[in-house]
Amino acid sequence: MSSATINSTPLLIFVGIVTLTYFCTRKMFGHDPREPPLAPQAIPIVGHMVGLSRSKFNYYVDLSEQTGSPIFTMSLPGQKMYVVANPDLIQTIQKQHKLLAFPPIEAKFASTVCGASLEAQAILDKNVNGDDGDFGLSMESYAAMRAGLKPGSQLDDMNRHMIQEIAKSLDLLQPRKGESRKIGMYGWLRGAITTATTRSVYGPMNPYDDNAIADAFWEFESGLMSILVGFLPSITARKPIAARTKVAEAFEAYYKAGGVQKGSALAQNRYQAEINNNVPLKDIARYEVGGSIAILVNTAPAAFWTLLLLHSHPDVLDDVRKEIDACTETTTENNLTAKAIDITTLKENCPLLLSSYQEVLRFCSMGTSVREVMEDTYLNQWLLKKGAMLQMPSRIIHQNANLWGANVKDFNPRRFLPEEKQNRPRDACFRAFGGGKTLCPGRHFATNEILAVVAIFIARLDMTPVGGDWKLPTTANTNVAAVVMEPDNDIQVEVKTRQGFEDVQWSINLNKSEKTFAMVTEDNVDIE
Repeated sequence: MSSATINSTPLLIFVGIVTLTYFCTRKMFGHDPREPPLAPQAIPIVGHMVGLSRSKFNYYVDLSEQTGSPIFTMSLPGQKMYVVANPDLIQTIQKQHKLLAFPPIEAKFASTVCGASLEAQAILDKNVNGDDGDFGLSMESYAAMRAGLKPGSQLDDMNRHMIQEIAKSLDLLQPRKGESRKIGMYGWLRGAITTATTRSVYGPMNPYDDNAIADAFWEFESGLMSILVGFLPSITARKPIAARTKVAEAFEAYYKAGGVQKGSALAQNRYQAEINNNVPLKDIARYEVGGSIAILVNTAPAAFWTLLLLHSHPDVLDDVRKEIDACTETTTENNLTAKAIDITTLKENCPLLLSSYQEVLRFCSMGTSVREVMEDTYLNQWLLKKGAMLQMPSRIIHQNANLWGANVKDFNPRRFLPEEKQNRPRDACFRAFGGGKTLCPGRHFATNEILAVVAIFIARLDMTPVGGDWKLPTTANTNVAAVVMEPDNDIQVEVKTRQGFEDVQWSINLNKSEKTFAMVTEDNVDIE
């Protein structure tokens, strides 16, 4: 009898493990027929993980084309995900921002990425979704950012500081008369934009004026995925975590020295929201490292692709240059020629430049709007289960030939011209800045910065590829936090001053405008 008991023990353990595995697997990967249809995967359980690792942001497009459904289910290890491929459904989702919520996901992301203390995490989690009112760190931080970045005098102040820094960088870049200069185009843009953006946001005591801090930020940014995965971070994410700590310490010193009081309204608003909610200073500094992701990561790639794609289409470049030249104010005094470009004038009088910029964002954006399902609910006829993640990849919408036409995979710089409106889908199908309550609040600042860099670059300089031909770099290593594709390799270019413009003095201005350039549908309505 004893022998029989001993022999049956392994069997009982085995049966127990199998039973437990079955129920865990059923809970994790089970599919209710009322849910959106399951997307196929070549390898059970891990097929989608393999697909995402191989195809990155294009994997969602591939699945959307395979399923043909407006919404489908992806079962991933440890997480059920619904992927939305239809703009009408996206509009419905955006109206249910409490039930299908973004703030809880952002709070988890911010705490992990920034390395926040448990105390700070608890503060951020309090009323994170605003269910009890517009109070708490999460809700007040959103309000602070929107106030500092909405069109008006405060944003104009930031923009004016920014464009003057861009002008300085271009002055330094321009070669002497009769000479040329070779640069890595993406490297130069990222450096110039990092300087211009951070000085306009953080003021004269800007921590990023120290090149070591700027370099540390980009080291941190390049290792975000290893931090997010969270597997043995002291080993797998050692370098980005050390870089993050270095930047956070610089921000802590900045706050202690009173630097924020000399910064922009945006920086002051964010800081005050955190002080009002009793966030420890070390964590305010840590969260600001995460905030730097939002203001820095996507602007340089967008400017890079705009310049690259325009220069690789010479006829379009010539037409854009003519638009810019026509908006340039020229004065001559004592045999000295001065030219001034006003960003407000550009936005009002350069339709091809603006269309090209919007097409770059459509063509190169790969961001995903994310929501958490807070309770079991129905989206039209589909059941969405509590705890699942809802994803709305912009690339699915932007690469949909039924919406954008047969040339959807081509770069068409004239696509967004006013006279082409009847040949493109409604404005809600342009998802480069997300939408709804979580629409990117920095879209106006970023647009002004990109247009300033691109317009003044084109107006002042000729650029040719060192290799002889324009070639688009691959983008397989684009970072997890990016909304615009990042080039895997830089492009070496040769720049020289435009013929006949060698002795010109340049300036960039920003006049006040009562008109808001409507990048997205929400720019025409109040979403506060």
